[in-house]
Amino acid sequence: MDFVLNVAGKQYDNYKSVDPDMKDLKRKLKGLNGLKEDTESIMRSELHPRKKPKVEVQIWFENVERVNGEVQDLEERIGESNAFTRGFHREDVSKSIKEVEELINQQGRFHGGLVVDNPQWIGQVLSTTNLSGEAVKACVEKIWQCLMDDGVQKIGVWGLGGVGKTSIMKVINNQLLKETGKFDTVIWITVSYETSIAKLQTDIASKIGEEFSGDEDETTRAGKLFENLSQNGRFVMILDDLWAKVSLERIGIPEPSNGAKLVLTTRKDDVCRQMGCREIKVKPLTEEEAWNLFLEKAGCDILNIRGVEPIARSIAKRCAGLPLGIITIASCMKGIYDISEWRNAREELKIPKKSVNGFEEEVFQQLQFSYDRLKNPKLQDCFLSCALYPEDEEIEEEDLIQLWIGEGLVEEMDSMQAEYDNGRAIMNRLISNCLLEVFTERGNGRHVKMHDLLRDMALRIAESRFLVIAGTMLEKAPDVQEWSMNLEKVSLMRNRRLYIPLEMSPPKCPRLTTLLLSGCDIESIPEGFFKHMDALKVLDLSGNPIECLSISLSKCPGLTTLVLSGCDIESIPESFFDYMNELKILDLSFNRIKSLPHSLSNLKNLTSLLLASCKDLGNVPSSLNLGVLKKLNLRGTKIKEIPNGVLSRFCCLQDLIVGETLINGKEVGGLKKLQGSLEGRFYDWHNLNMYLQACRGREEPREYIISVGAVGFPMFLRRASKEIVVSRCNIYNYQIVLPRDIEGLNIGYCNVDCSEEYPLFSRFILFSLSSFSSLRSLQICSCRNMKKLFSPNCVPLNLQELRVVGCMQLEEIITSEVEPEKRGMVITEFHLPQLRILSLLGLPELKSICSAGGVLVCDSLDEIEIVYCPKLKRMGLNLPKLDNVPSSASANLSLSIEIESEEWWESLEWDGPQPKSLFDPFVSFLWEDQTEQLGL
Repeated sequence: MDFVLNVAGKQYDNYKSVDPDMKDLKRKLKGLNGLKEDTESIMRSELHPRKKPKVEVQIWFENVERVNGEVQDLEERIGESNAFTRGFHREDVSKSIKEVEELINQQGRFHGGLVVDNPQWIGQVLSTTNLSGEAVKACVEKIWQCLMDDGVQKIGVWGLGGVGKTSIMKVINNQLLKETGKFDTVIWITVSYETSIAKLQTDIASKIGEEFSGDEDETTRAGKLFENLSQNGRFVMILDDLWAKVSLERIGIPEPSNGAKLVLTTRKDDVCRQMGCREIKVKPLTEEEAWNLFLEKAGCDILNIRGVEPIARSIAKRCAGLPLGIITIASCMKGIYDISEWRNAREELKIPKKSVNGFEEEVFQQLQFSYDRLKNPKLQDCFLSCALYPEDEEIEEEDLIQLWIGEGLVEEMDSMQAEYDNGRAIMNRLISNCLLEVFTERGNGRHVKMHDLLRDMALRIAESRFLVIAGTMLEKAPDVQEWSMNLEKVSLMRNRRLYIPLEMSPPKCPRLTTLLLSGCDIESIPEGFFKHMDALKVLDLSGNPIECLSISLSKCPGLTTLVLSGCDIESIPESFFDYMNELKILDLSFNRIKSLPHSLSNLKNLTSLLLASCKDLGNVPSSLNLGVLKKLNLRGTKIKEIPNGVLSRFCCLQDLIVGETLINGKEVGGLKKLQGSLEGRFYDWHNLNMYLQACRGREEPREYIISVGAVGFPMFLRRASKEIVVSRCNIYNYQIVLPRDIEGLNIGYCNVDCSEEYPLFSRFILFSLSSFSSLRSLQICSCRNMKKLFSPNCVPLNLQELRVVGCMQLEEIITSEVEPEKRGMVITEFHLPQLRILSLLGLPELKSICSAGGVLVCDSLDEIEIVYCPKLKRMGLNLPKLDNVPSSASANLSLSIEIESEEWWESLEWDGPQPKSLFDPFVSFLWEDQTEQLGL
């Protein structure tokens, strides 16, 4: 009886406490749901198309939803209970309260934001120009509204050639990437006039990461694209410059639905109708808008010329409101202050010209005016040569300049660099006249592009002199009748699976100077094909599986440029070069050639020789006249070593590029004209020192990558244009000399054969300078017997990147000269104002970045990476850019801190002036499989 009373009493207590506990649960659950709403709002602001929610955030949301369901179910069960059984639910209520509290606390641990980069995102930011005119801006708004409208699946943007359709869509493309989470994929495809289903399929596949084996038929490729795009769901497909209706089914593009969109630009409104699009017309600029754009491009200072305004206005008016024409003409009149030239320009524009390819006569007239204003015939020919490349091709500047040099359009000079500088000046002239546009620019390298209307005009100007069928999937070379006597330049480049019938008669083209057949998969060329091409200067056969060279090619005495890169040539006939006395550029890279013919010794004017993939340089005949050779490239070959005595014969060499091939330091140093590029491998430190001693007192190469020791390690990518890569060398007690202008130093798998307490970097000195003011990148991998990296007086002050990986004995990055018992009493600051990246990986003995009392001050640090440094207990870092930054603005700072584990971060002592909590929002932790990938 007592037992029953005790149970009843206990159950009565539970009954009394269930209701207060339930109220507490519902109150905390309400707080959790409020926190969930706030978190969702923050995530929406962070969730751009290139981002996705963190996995831990998604799991948290799922757990909140689950707990809500469980509490609702619990509340229903309690409501259905009687007075006695109601108390049995107290434990469930307590459990739910605890879980809600854990979820509330867990949300506060979402460091570094709620989203991460989405590797599945597809899209590319495009270069844009400022859009002019209210009508154009209204057009952008209409397109955007249609994209946001789920009821519109296809949009057709149409208007005259040169009215700005592509410029508008580039702005829309970039806006989609930046401002909305509505779409997962934005795919830009430039169609061009002579496109094909196969080419469209290939272009789309390259954008979405789909791979074709090369053997599929059109239907199979379409099926693969359809499946891939269907999985992408909400995509926007932009087809720029569509000339005729295309079948989406044949290509493999799903009919837009469920949020997917198709946008096309075209010059014909009937293409929009046939494709079932919502039509949006791009109208020309008004007269006043055209005048304002003209002034912007020509410069407002032209208004200071007395009497020029009415003339300039009439010129702008003749452009019919088309931005392309206005920009092109205004740009070439910029800087003209003679009113007679303005009057002459107005009269030239009145002269009627032939209509071209169906687009308006006035447009052609405007564009040719800019071409005529170049005046210099060589400049005009350089412009016309750009049309030899496929429509909408991104042309690498260096390739185009090399073509101009080969054609003799660039003045011949003693220095190859001077010729390239001259070619770049021509390029800048064409760009400033808006006849070419810069498509991409990285450092000193550029890719340029030719507007399709300008290319069309160029081909019409050179109508009888050029034969261009490039990048059109052409399968058979034009019949011999199409190779006319007047032809000067022929381009069939980028036509995969092109074949030249062996029975084809040799074309009779006595004026032909340029023949471009690269990237066509040509397996063989008829024996007498080049028989009647006596004027040929430039021949490009690269990227074709040709095994044998036609003997008729050897009868082209004026050949200056012969490009055979990436063919399957095993040998060259002995007499092949007998008559090639003008050859300046010979590219044999990535062939299977084992030796060069003795006939090469007959070349008297050889100025550039690229011999990549020759197996044995020792087979080069001793009679070969190498005295005028300016460029030698053996990169990527199996040549292990250039024998002593060979390089000394290259007395005019300006560029020596031999990759991992061993070269003699003293011989290379004796090449007094080597001022362009140097790439090669020295035996040891002694060889490097001999090279630097021999170079003393003269200009060093413009760029170099010098390897020292064994074959280089692949751990790091090249980071600088002047770099030393050291691999598997002993680093001794004596001082090691490095080039005075070194920008990058990579050291891997070396044994530090000197005092363990002596900092590694103190072993290095600069030739003729005291400080490493040029050093930007220092990367050290798996060096043994090294405990310290820098002493206080040898830290490179302008270092931008420091990566140290797998150095098992390293204890300190910067050591201290303060006596151990006084460390911590004196604060020493080390300033690296330009350091952007600090990466420390796999350093099991590392105890500190700076000795106790030392602080590393970094004004520009963007990225910190610390993985498997278990003994690193203190971090002396000062990041001034974090000072006085409100927490609300911290998300806008470019700072990323990636570390191995949360436990390590929590245990870390922070010796910098900013509190460690200030860094918490920027911290992210590696997944376990990421550390495994790093081998840690």
